[in-house]
Amino acid sequence: MPHFIRLLTTLSLMSLLTATYAQTITPFITIDQFGYIPSSKKVAVIRDPHVGFDVSDAFTPGATYAVVNAGTGTQVFTGNPTVWGGGQTDLSSGDKAWHFDFSSVNTPGKYYILDVSKNLRSFEFEISASIYNEILKQAVRTYFYQRVGFPKNAQYAGAGWADGASHIGNLQDKNCRLFSSPNSASTEKDVSGGWYDAGDYNKYTNWTANYVVEMMKAYLENPKAWGDDYNIPESGNGVPDLLDEAKWGIDHLLRMQQSNGGVLSIVSESHASPPSSATGQSLYGPATTSASLNTAAALAISSKVFRSIGQNAYADNLVDAAEDAWTWATTNPNVLFRNNDPAYNSQGIGAGQQEEDDYGRKMNKLEAACFLFEATGRTVYQNYFDQNYQSAHLFEWNFAYPFEETVQEALLYYTTINGASGAVVNDIKNTYRNAMLNGSENIPAYDNLNDPYRAHIKDYTWGSNRTKAAQGNMFYAMNFYGLNTATDAKTKEAAQEYLHYLHGVNPFSMVYLSNMYDFGGDNCVNEFYHTWFTNGSSLWDRVGTSTYGPAPGFLVGGPNPGYDWDGCCPNNCGSAGNNAICGSENIFPPKNQPPQKSYKDFNTSWPLNSWSVTENSLGYQTAYIRLLSKFVADVDIMIDIDEEIEENVFQIFPNPSQGTLQVYTDIQESGELRILDVHGREVLNRQIMGNEILDISHLPAGYYTVQVLWDQKTSQQKLVRL
Repeated sequence: MPHFIRLLTTLSLMSLLTATYAQTITPFITIDQFGYIPSSKKVAVIRDPHVGFDVSDAFTPGATYAVVNAGTGTQVFTGNPTVWGGGQTDLSSGDKAWHFDFSSVNTPGKYYILDVSKNLRSFEFEISASIYNEILKQAVRTYFYQRVGFPKNAQYAGAGWADGASHIGNLQDKNCRLFSSPNSASTEKDVSGGWYDAGDYNKYTNWTANYVVEMMKAYLENPKAWGDDYNIPESGNGVPDLLDEAKWGIDHLLRMQQSNGGVLSIVSESHASPPSSATGQSLYGPATTSASLNTAAALAISSKVFRSIGQNAYADNLVDAAEDAWTWATTNPNVLFRNNDPAYNSQGIGAGQQEEDDYGRKMNKLEAACFLFEATGRTVYQNYFDQNYQSAHLFEWNFAYPFEETVQEALLYYTTINGASGAVVNDIKNTYRNAMLNGSENIPAYDNLNDPYRAHIKDYTWGSNRTKAAQGNMFYAMNFYGLNTATDAKTKEAAQEYLHYLHGVNPFSMVYLSNMYDFGGDNCVNEFYHTWFTNGSSLWDRVGTSTYGPAPGFLVGGPNPGYDWDGCCPNNCGSAGNNAICGSENIFPPKNQPPQKSYKDFNTSWPLNSWSVTENSLGYQTAYIRLLSKFVADVDIMIDIDEEIEENVFQIFPNPSQGTLQVYTDIQESGELRILDVHGREVLNRQIMGNEILDISHLPAGYYTVQVLWDQKTSQQKLVRL
């Protein structure tokens, strides 16, 4: 396919391919543009628009379709497309549809789908057991691009997205001040690290903690999915890169925790493109109940994972911090802070609202109790969980839905803990099973093919792509938790359909990940709302227009039928220039479309407000990564555990460090600590016994090796000095 076709917007792609390249590729035959696992169900969806912006682009499939080997041109399978829904028009997409099932094709290779009589074909795709491994790697790498306070050297970020460390200047994250006392040095705290939450650079503790929990669950659900070769600075250290990346967020949460156990709620960051050019003051919000409970949950489940790879001292530290956060939140059950809210005098602090309602805080505490019970075995946590689990909406409504997938997962997770109450375990399993099997949603919706694109959700709202991924995870949970072995094959099959939707089986024939052309995508997200990849940037705005376009692998928000331009449009936006933006481009779509067509590949912010459709979020990313990781080929790496000295390992924190290094060790004898630079030269040497706090502020920024030597044994770890 000519390269320039990849760079078109979806709308122009449809019209141009139909008019000019109709004998080669049509966007009306939709497939997973990356491909399929050999054993999976494989269905191409053929679409005929009847409602929406593309209603004039009618398409009726021919009688015979073929799977064609892209290398040889050989037809390896032929069949007839079957009409969906008796020929009705689907309300969610505005399309009529046909399905072409080619599941029997399982020989690895590259293929495309051909409409034989019309001589029209789909994009190419691949059949391979490892087809999603590289996609998972790129999706996880987006966290590296979102790191706050860490240099994106070209070696790791690529020349196009290299940038210096952001938000580490004067009065930024390392000496951040309370939002209500921006001029008071007495309130300064080090709140560095963490990730840009989305297209904005702010750091929201509740959400950061949630991302960590999801990353830990993703690891625990399929430990063999995760490699150590994602080309991040920690790659090659014997620890899966997912966990290296998660640690960047975990260590930020530890910095946000105060000496009394409470956890600060938010860090409001300044914005610029590229991120390193943001020079404005950083400000933090106070400790809150919700931030403390969410952090307790994140640290508790993380302790299990890091203990499983031999990092016992670090795991112990996480458990202690988690219990401190729980204690503070229990003592202070209703401490709230609403950012960007006049009632709290917090205007301009953050963007999204991080505070939880009463139900949300109760579910936060339930989740924290679950993970703390597993981490400690203490009955105080088990008792709280057992006494409160039925207050979850799953039980109150007897309904499972993707907007509460994380709460439902916490309930299911409890059923796996040794010592969990048998009656509670059975109640959770039965209730979730019944909620998935009965009614009109979930498994019945899949059985009835409610969605012609085979990835049904009931409600399309802001962040619908996250909802799709969450629904896929809900299906897979039936399989993972062994809730109904009779449906295992079906629920695993259904979960994959949500990946296929995100990878191109949708009304736009679009991969909803950014700039994935080098990794198998043919029609990808070319631009999305993000402060770094800002609208009009000559470097990063749009693939094919800007020099580089946005970095690869970001999942965008997706179709949002609630989209609208700002209320000031078309003529009251403050200036002639602002008013002109209102009419600068067509917004139909996303406006006034069927739900699945309420999307546009654009990045025009206020007053066209593209963020409600195209902005990324780590919340979307984690849900997608968890789902994708279930379907990758196993990756074997050697976890770096020295069996001889398993109980005498040491840990360093924070890492990366900005000048202070804490060393945790179980060694009860005198040893020698050495720090070596990248050339192997010793830059620090001192005797050590037990835990130590070191001042390394004199060391230049860079990469180092920390070694502890004792009793003719040596253990070492990598260190990053910011």
